[in-house]
Amino acid sequence: MKYYIIAGERSGDLHGSNLVKSLTRLQPQASFRGFGGDEMQQAGVELVMHYDQLAFMGFEAVLNFFKIARYMADCKRDILAYKPAALILIDYGGFNRRMADFGKSKGIPVHYYIPPKVWAWRQNRAWQLKKAVDHMYVILPFEKDFFKKYKINVDYVGNPVLDAIRSFKPAEFFLEQHNLKTTQPLVALLPGSRIRELQKIVPVMAEVVKAQPAFHFAVAAIRNLPSELYQPLAGLKNVSFIYDATYDLLTHAAAAIVTSGTATLETALFKVPQVVVYKAGNFEYFIASRVVKVKFISLVNLIAGYEVVKELIQDHASATRIGAELLNLAQQGDYRERMQKEYNQLYASLDIGSASDNTAQLIVKYQNALSNT
Repeated sequence: MKYYIIAGERSGDLHGSNLVKSLTRLQPQASFRGFGGDEMQQAGVELVMHYDQLAFMGFEAVLNFFKIARYMADCKRDILAYKPAALILIDYGGFNRRMADFGKSKGIPVHYYIPPKVWAWRQNRAWQLKKAVDHMYVILPFEKDFFKKYKINVDYVGNPVLDAIRSFKPAEFFLEQHNLKTTQPLVALLPGSRIRELQKIVPVMAEVVKAQPAFHFAVAAIRNLPSELYQPLAGLKNVSFIYDATYDLLTHAAAAIVTSGTATLETALFKVPQVVVYKAGNFEYFIASRVVKVKFISLVNLIAGYEVVKELIQDHASATRIGAELLNLAQQGDYRERMQKEYNQLYASLDIGSASDNTAQLIVKYQNALSNT
């Protein structure tokens, strides 16, 4: 069985690698080719293009329109040359929705694992997914009900973030190795993985650090991002940089300041009290505030359906407000305990087995059914 798999971001690369491992256990002779990253390559995918060439966000995508169009054309040619039995798409909606259309037009079965968040904005895109995708595998409990409104039957497979956390083994002597053995409470700073995110939020985080000398802060940094993005935090006395070890950091953190995204869910599943922050350019925020259809921006609150963690967005994401919330989170008491109890409920709602295994089993089932018709 030949699969062509496309992931365009760091998280998609991780989830794609786990899915490939699960498929390989079920189909040892399967082969994989596609777009992704180091994790997928190590799992056995013949990599055509690395996701770091695809990581455009917001207006970056507009500015790089012709480059993205060229990558799409290259991808289409490669799919046709490879002749896969199925196309597997992972997140990365702007690119992968077009690949779904292409796959459908060529008669290739299309499986979409972690489909675009159409419930958040431009909900009419659900109709496009209905036309182009044969099977969708969703990872948030409320998505199944959302797609029912469009008469789309999707499979809820659990959440791959929970899979990753359950399989994680903390590094021995992590604190000692990173000089984090301190009497000060350890606060994790998770500024995100996209350039535009870091440009906006890192300077604010630096202000918080300077105003809160009683804490020691550790930045969950990424090696393949330009070092100048972290410059406002560099050299500050109570700041350490931890590269590519976010889960180890969360294992030991007393609290966290987290840029909205998957990291909010990861932080919650490690039961670390957090404040969620987000800043965008003024024009970007103006547009987003008028098209976004959800009440919350963090996955924690979206899954719960109510505010579990404080969200400080745009002008509210000031050093003063973030610092005040951090002080609340760090204190032992009802506020901190309530948040951690809510985290336990969140964990239970996602715990339906391995998302990767569940998805792989369904893909094999649907492909076998197709072969038998």
